[in-house]
Amino acid sequence: MSNKTIKSALISVFHKDGLAPIAKKLNELGVTIYSTGGTEKFITELGIDVVPVESVTDYPSILGGRVKTLHPKIFGGILNRQENESDVAQLSEFNIPQIDLVIVDLYPFEKTVASGASEQDIIEKIDIGGISLIRAAAKNFKDTVIVSSMEQYDEFLNLISENNGETSIADRKKFAAKAFNISSHYDTAIFNYFNEDEVVFKASETTAKTLRYGENPHQKGYFFGDLDAMFDKLHGKELSYNNLLDVDAAVNLINEFKGEAPTFAILKHNNACGFAQRETVYQAYVDALAGDPVSAFGGILISNVTIDKETAEEIHKLFCEVVIAPSFNDDALEILRGKKNRIILAQKEVALPNQIVRTSLNGLLVQDKDAKTDSIEDLSYPTSSKPSSEQIEDLLFASKICKHTKSNTIVLAKNKQLCASGTGQTSRVDALRQAIEKAKSFGFDLENAVMASDAFFPFPDCVEIADNAGIKSVIQPGGSIKDELSINYCNDNGLSMVFTGTRHFKH
Repeated sequence: MSNKTIKSALISVFHKDGLAPIAKKLNELGVTIYSTGGTEKFITELGIDVVPVESVTDYPSILGGRVKTLHPKIFGGILNRQENESDVAQLSEFNIPQIDLVIVDLYPFEKTVASGASEQDIIEKIDIGGISLIRAAAKNFKDTVIVSSMEQYDEFLNLISENNGETSIADRKKFAAKAFNISSHYDTAIFNYFNEDEVVFKASETTAKTLRYGENPHQKGYFFGDLDAMFDKLHGKELSYNNLLDVDAAVNLINEFKGEAPTFAILKHNNACGFAQRETVYQAYVDALAGDPVSAFGGILISNVTIDKETAEEIHKLFCEVVIAPSFNDDALEILRGKKNRIILAQKEVALPNQIVRTSLNGLLVQDKDAKTDSIEDLSYPTSSKPSSEQIEDLLFASKICKHTKSNTIVLAKNKQLCASGTGQTSRVDALRQAIEKAKSFGFDLENAVMASDAFFPFPDCVEIADNAGIKSVIQPGGSIKDELSINYCNDNGLSMVFTGTRHFKH
């Protein structure tokens, strides 16, 4: 029969929250409850009769509790096939109780690792009996119900309350699927903790959010992860797939300027279209917006410091999708909430993944995140003209932005303000020309500006074009077999150039 009535249950859980209503309901339905240790004590204190597992197995809990339920009489009661005459006969022969329901959760392995506990404490949180019970009950879903997490308690309680303790095969299969999801996630976490040498990609995300759609309305979209750990959402509509891509780009870019003077970025399609660092967040925003007020429309705004009322008043004049900052003054928040759909996010201090994963062909590409930020210690000075201290600050400022801009890219900056960038071009010359034209269209004077490139110059054409535009200092990785051509042009024309030794392609 596909519908079965629960007559017996094994309950052994780490987390007791929410268990009491289930235990009371099972007792009300006349279900025989088997249990162990702390769970047995918990249920008994509710005034409910419990059959100790030890009285079934004739074996005590041993090895400090490491072995309690690992016994043929327990697993036989779970794994027997009720339509199989031989199985039924063996239950009778060996005095094995039928177990229709298993409620078991797992030791909190991931939380223990995250807490910084000792290796011994972590090892003790690798569940053996629990994972075995879960897999056994899930395998035998035709006859057995498995509840494998406290997050499932409410759903299960509603099910047995509405159906008087009866479950359908569809119900049991659904709970089995949840169980295998939990067990596979658990094993993935344990493997990743132990693995040091194997080049293996294992990832598991059990928290999913269905998005309105993907990159386009005809595509489905999902986010796997915990956004609540990353942000406090203070206002606005739900984040879309494209919003999330832009927010990711914005967060990674602004993290380069953590702890520095007030810095403001405006992004569109994953690239910075406005960026400035100033003494106040208000001036940083005003000067970032000046970089490209056209592209800023519908963009993503992010600050590395608290947004105040004065800044919020300026932001409120612009249509923008998302505003992000570590915090917002109350009066600033009240102003920004004036647009119903504007998304306002307070960014929390959260460690970001150190790997980047993307699909490719019939597989995956996995790489380390580009964690290298060019600093003054990295610089070498191949040209006879050396940059001033102010130029070095601008060069490193431009280099950070360049690192987070789609390749091929050129970034032009002056006085810690993004003048323009050439993004995603098929040649570096095109990227430079695009940046120069864009900067001039918004009234920037490029005289004494600096230029950053994400990769080396194989020819001197870029430095010559930059020189003709008034740019006087250049930062690039170096490493071309024809570096001397660019160096010689700089020496002949009074430009300074520095090498970082690090390429920052971003595809």
